[in-house]
Amino acid sequence: MEPDVPLPHTLLSHPSYLKVFVPDYTRELLLELRDCVSSGSLGCPVRLTVGPVTLPSNFQKVLTCTSAPWPCRLLLPSPPWDRWLQVTAESLVGPLGTVTFSAVAALTACRPQSVTIRPLLQSSQNQSFNASTGLPSLSPDHQDLGRSGRVDRSPFCLTNYPVMREDTDVVSVHFQLLDRVSVRVCQNTPSMMRLRLNTGMDSGGSLTISLRANKTEMRNETVIVACVNAASPFLGFNSSLNCTTAFFQGYPLSLSAWSRRANLIIPYPETDNWYLSLQLMCPENAEECEQAVVHVETTLYLVPCLNDCGPYGQCLLLRRHSYLYAGCSCKAGWRGWSCTDNSTAQTVAQQRAAALLLTLSNLMFLAPITVSVQRFFLVEASVYAYTMFFSTFYHACDQPGEAVLCILNYDTLQYCDFLGSGAAIWVTILCMARLKAVLKYVLFLLGTLVIAMSLQLDRRGIWNMLGPCLFAFVIMASMWTYRCGHRRQCYPTSWQRWTFYLLPGISMASVGVAIYTSMMTSDNYYYTHSIWHVLLAGSAALLLPPPDEHTEPWTCSQKFPCHYQICKNDREELYTVT
Repeated sequence: MEPDVPLPHTLLSHPSYLKVFVPDYTRELLLELRDCVSSGSLGCPVRLTVGPVTLPSNFQKVLTCTSAPWPCRLLLPSPPWDRWLQVTAESLVGPLGTVTFSAVAALTACRPQSVTIRPLLQSSQNQSFNASTGLPSLSPDHQDLGRSGRVDRSPFCLTNYPVMREDTDVVSVHFQLLDRVSVRVCQNTPSMMRLRLNTGMDSGGSLTISLRANKTEMRNETVIVACVNAASPFLGFNSSLNCTTAFFQGYPLSLSAWSRRANLIIPYPETDNWYLSLQLMCPENAEECEQAVVHVETTLYLVPCLNDCGPYGQCLLLRRHSYLYAGCSCKAGWRGWSCTDNSTAQTVAQQRAAALLLTLSNLMFLAPITVSVQRFFLVEASVYAYTMFFSTFYHACDQPGEAVLCILNYDTLQYCDFLGSGAAIWVTILCMARLKAVLKYVLFLLGTLVIAMSLQLDRRGIWNMLGPCLFAFVIMASMWTYRCGHRRQCYPTSWQRWTFYLLPGISMASVGVAIYTSMMTSDNYYYTHSIWHVLLAGSAALLLPPPDEHTEPWTCSQKFPCHYQICKNDREELYTVT
């Protein structure tokens, strides 16, 4: 549909789809049906639905022309700028009837006044600069409305302030005015700023808008009304203050002599051009605002998380397909967009109790460390000590609020904690297999390297721990089965070993795995994870095999008069000087 050009059309049983292009600075769009003739009924049985089909039905504009006064018209104030607008026409006659009509789209544009940059005016007096696109913009008298269309020859309908977009980080954008720090707001025309959030990567953050009026310029009777809209600005301040455009319910703001500051936060703004429009109003006496001018300072940001989620939250980025979103992961019972809702928050005493449970429960690893040293499993003891150390300080750093202690970077502590847990389970199961010393230590090293690689790929993947554990369990089961067949009896052979060590250890490990995989939530994390520490360390202490009994662990084979002794371990074939 071309502006002001009738488009003849015939409707059958299926709907027809029309479209009209709405350029920038369009004040109104008027859709009109003319010369409507129906073969099956009187009047004009046509229903027009204006707006994209992706919008919810309550956002679309519907016009039924059956009983409407003739001609049938639909007026859309501030339609979406610089895009095609879809119009769906449906016949209400029936499957056999036809409707013939002419559709006309009339556009009314306004004359914008652009605020140019002072250095640019010295070199070019007849062009203004569009800071949002980096290209020179046309003068107000040359706005493109297609072949036809009406341009309002009245005084300027708005004052356009160019805005520069500065990308500072992922989902982090700073909008600032060029060559000025404030916007001049008056009564005659609205002041408008365009915020370009149409890159496709801007909808995952929060748009924050802060306004502050000049104290000396604000009078008791003056009020500054502002509207924030997507797709097109709100320009009808003189007739309405609801900030509603053709398809968008805007966000209102107001400044007065008693409240010179206003803030607005829009979580997850839709991908589009956003507009901030301001105008000076005098509700009691409009004549008092004719010469009044107020300068308003604007602070415009797109941030991933508000206030970086505060002390009780962590800002996380989530990428799904080509969409990137940011959000706060709150802790200690705090809730809200920026973790500021303390309705279900833990007290300081509860936070300290949770920190003590999560950290002191790692002291249970002293049991497998002691058992390993007594049985000369020094590598296993080193792994348990490593796990105890980094698990303690990781959970001390993972606490929100006041009960927090970080000796290293949080990400480093988390990686070391996950690596230690996986390596502890890996070496425990392989030690139970009673492999030869060389093969056992080679598998220790290879398994730890594989776990480290998998944690780098996906730190919270379930197979990071489950995969190596299953592989080690297969090795242990194979060795035990081989010994059972070779000795013609069950392995281990002692019933005391099964009753007092293996069965309790397996039970503790099973309960720990069940709690870790299915019972742990954010609400019960501090005590269920503490139980997991206790069960993991306790099962390791019970499942470690006893030392070989056929020889003494350490014997001295030769003495020297210089008081040095060469000690030989017949089982491990290691030599040390004491």
